Amino acid sequence: MQPAPSSIQALGDLLSRQQGAFNKAGAVSAERRRQRLQQVIDLLVRHHESLTEAIDQDFGGRPAGFTLMNDILGALASLKHARDHLQGWMADEPRPVFAPYDQLGAKAWIRYQPKGSVGIIGTWNAPLYTLFSPLASALAAGNRAILKPSEVLPRTAALIAALCAEHLDPLEVAVVTGGADLAEAFTAQPFDHLVFTGGTAIGRSVMRNAASNLVPVTLELGGKSPVVLSRSADLDKAAFSIAVAKATNGGQICINPDLVYVPRASLETFLDALRSAYCALNPTVSGNPDVVAVVNAQHLARVEALVQDAMEQGARIESLPEASEGEDRRRPLRVVIDPPAHAQILQDEIFGPAVVVLTYDAVEQVITQINARPRPLALYYFGDDSQEQQQVLDHTLSGGVTLNEVMLHAALHDAPFGGVGASGMGHYHGREGFLEFSHLRTVCQAPAHDPRREWGLLPPYGEHYLAAMLAQVTSD
Repeated sequence: MQPAPSSIQALGDLLSRQQGAFNKAGAVSAERRRQRLQQVIDLLVRHHESLTEAIDQDFGGRPAGFTLMNDILGALASLKHARDHLQGWMADEPRPVFAPYDQLGAKAWIRYQPKGSVGIIGTWNAPLYTLFSPLASALAAGNRAILKPSEVLPRTAALIAALCAEHLDPLEVAVVTGGADLAEAFTAQPFDHLVFTGGTAIGRSVMRNAASNLVPVTLELGGKSPVVLSRSADLDKAAFSIAVAKATNGGQICINPDLVYVPRASLETFLDALRSAYCALNPTVSGNPDVVAVVNAQHLARVEALVQDAMEQGARIESLPEASEGEDRRRPLRVVIDPPAHAQILQDEIFGPAVVVLTYDAVEQVITQINARPRPLALYYFGDDSQEQQQVLDHTLSGGVTLNEVMLHAALHDAPFGGVGASGMGHYHGREGFLEFSHLRTVCQAPAHDPRREWGLLPPYGEHYLAAMLAQVTSD
C-alpha cells in the first residue's frame, strides 16, 4: 500500500492531475459512474472489520455494532442508492422555448454535467459516513474526488488512506492525510466543489478560503438543535427517544438534541421518565462497552467545562446514572436544568453526554427563543396538537425536522440532508445530492430559420418597431 499524500505540494499536484484527467476524459457514462461507486462499496464491505476496529481504538471505546450501523451501513446505503438511481437522474430535462421560437422548431434542455474534482473533508464523530455519503453524490454526478479524513482519529485516517490507495484509482478517488495545516491548505485549493463537515467556526474559515478561488461549498455544520415537547406530548415516548439519542455515540452527533423545551408543570415528570429511560439503556457507565467514550481528553474537558460553568451559575444538574468518573472517558448523561441565559452551555454546541432542559409557559416563548439563536441543523417536535405543530413549523427554520422522534430525517436516502444559515448550506443524499455536485447546463438549439429581420426586429428599425415593443408592456 502506498502512503497517502501529506504535503501541501503533493496535494496541489494530485488535484492538478485529477482535473487534467477529468478534462481529458470528457463525458462520464452511467456505467463508469456505477463502476466507481461499486469499487467504494466493495472496499467498505471487504474491510469493514479493520475499519470498525480502527475507529474503536481511536475512540477508546466504541461498540462495533454502532460503527457498523452508523458508518458502514450508513455509507453503503448512500452509495447503493446513488448507484441504483443515477441513470434516471442523468437524463436531459426538456425545457419550453419562448414564443415564437417554440413554433419554429427551436428546442431547449438542461444537461447535468459533473463539475470536476470535489474535495471532501470528513469529521471524527462519523469518520466513514461524512466522507463516503457525500462521495456517493459526487461520484453519481460524474465527479472525481479527494478525501481528507479527520486527524482526530489517526488510525482510522491512515487506514482509509491505505485502503483507498490499494483499491481505487487516485485520479478518480484519492485520500490525503495530515493535521490542521494540511486541512487549511486543502480548503484553499482550486477544487471544483468543496464539502466540509464540522463546526460552525471552522466552517466560516473554510468558506473564506474557498472564496479565494470562487469554489462552491457544501457546509454541513451543527448548532443547538432544539426539541419542543408539547403539552399534548407523550412524555414517556419523548423521554425514551431523547435518551436513545443522547446514548447514541455519546451524544457526539451533529443532529443530537441540545435543548429540550418542557412545559413547566411537566418538568419533574419528564425528568423521571428521562432518568428511567436512560438508565435502562446504560445502567452503568464507566467500563460499560455499550457506552461510547468521548473521543479524546480535549473534547471531554470541553464538555465538562460547559456543565461546570452552568453549575457554578446556579443551574440544577442531574446525572444519569449517578455521577462516576472512570479513566476511559465514558461519562453519564448530565442534564442541565434552566441554566441562566448567559451560561456557556446555552451558547456552544454540546456535542457530548450532556443536554439542557428549559421550562416554558407558552409555545410562543419557545419559538421566540429558537429564532433568537442561529439556525439549527435539526428541530424536533413531540405532540398530537396539529395546530401547534404547524405553528412551530411555520415560525421556525432549521436544516431538517423529525416529528415525534429524533434524528430520523437524516437517514432518508431520497431526501436532502443539510443545514441553513449557521448550520450550513447545500445538501447531499438522493437526487438533490446529485444536483448539488452537477452543473446544470442550459442548451438551446435555434431553429433553421431566423425571422427577426422580416419581422422588423433588427436595425435599421422601421416605423412600427417602437410601437410593437410598447404594446407588449402590460401587466397581464
